[in-house]
Amino acid sequence: MGDAHRIGVIGLGVISRAYLDTLVGHRAVRVTAVADLDPSRSAAVAAQLPGVQAQSVEELLSSPDVDTVLNLTVPAAHAEIALGAIGHGKHVYGEKPLAAELTDAGTVLEAAAKAAVGVGCAPDTVLGTGVQTARAAVEAGAVGRPLFASAVMVTPGHERWHPHPDFYYTAGGGPLLDMGPYYLSALVHLLGPVRAVIGASSRRRTERVIGSGPRAGERIPVEVDSHVSGVLEHEGGVLTTITTSFDGVATTAAPIEVHGEKGTLTVPDPNNFDGEVRLLELGGTQWRTLPPSAGYVGAARGVGLLDFVAAGGQRAPRASGELALHVLETMTALLRSSAEGRRIELSTSVERPVPVPLTPPREWR
Repeated sequence: MGDAHRIGVIGLGVISRAYLDTLVGHRAVRVTAVADLDPSRSAAVAAQLPGVQAQSVEELLSSPDVDTVLNLTVPAAHAEIALGAIGHGKHVYGEKPLAAELTDAGTVLEAAAKAAVGVGCAPDTVLGTGVQTARAAVEAGAVGRPLFASAVMVTPGHERWHPHPDFYYTAGGGPLLDMGPYYLSALVHLLGPVRAVIGASSRRRTERVIGSGPRAGERIPVEVDSHVSGVLEHEGGVLTTITTSFDGVATTAAPIEVHGEKGTLTVPDPNNFDGEVRLLELGGTQWRTLPPSAGYVGAARGVGLLDFVAAGGQRAPRASGELALHVLETMTALLRSSAEGRRIELSTSVERPVPVPLTPPREWR
């Protein structure tokens, strides 16, 4: 990918600020252009960033001053923007999911392979010290042979805080497609890829009320299931039960637990980069907090893009398009299993990403 890497950002919604905070001023990359469907938004962002141009989406996709397109659009537009970038010979790194539809995600990877460009995809939170320390502990035998795991995400819905939450309740949204990538990416790191799933889901409310911003009080329709549960069969034989819900108030369950013959490990929220990893060994009486032993220390949104750039075609990026495709198939298979009432075997697999050694901020920032 070359040494001096130029980034063009498309989609300047809420999440873009976190990416820009990480990328602007970084020694290895340079943000050169921004674009949004709302020209006033891109103009306002560019005005705050010296040397960054505000462009239309079409101008940015064809710009000779952009090497990689950072795709932060809504899920329904992910594939269109990615294919546009690939069509102009650019690498693309996007927010999750890789695409709203599995077939579109496959098309993106096929097009990238033909064009000899790279595809990366969030989430990169799993590259922080939380999940990576947990992975290192599992691989070191802290729980013995893993037998089963659980993953739980329960919230009352993003409409309580997001000023424009419509896309969370349309195709490509819902608790599984929105939050599932964090949990499933973490589970692949911890336990390997998934070979089959069984799912069940529900939609008990047909509308939601926006709780903040200029549209507070407005009702929006719910077009996707807002509660999804399932069982994942990992290729190594471990079973994971997963629950993702926009229908609950809260939960006391650990975000992820790995249960093995010799102990149980709790994994912090994979939506965050760090957090406590705790271990209770068989016969023990107290949980023990493990010190960080792996991962990007102090990581922030965009570290996966930096890892993607650093890979430079010499190794697979840790936040890869292939991992995102496998995670997307796992999620869509869970939804299809729920609709059809049957176990579904997956057609994709993926190599577990290379572990992240303990990397202090001075080495990755």
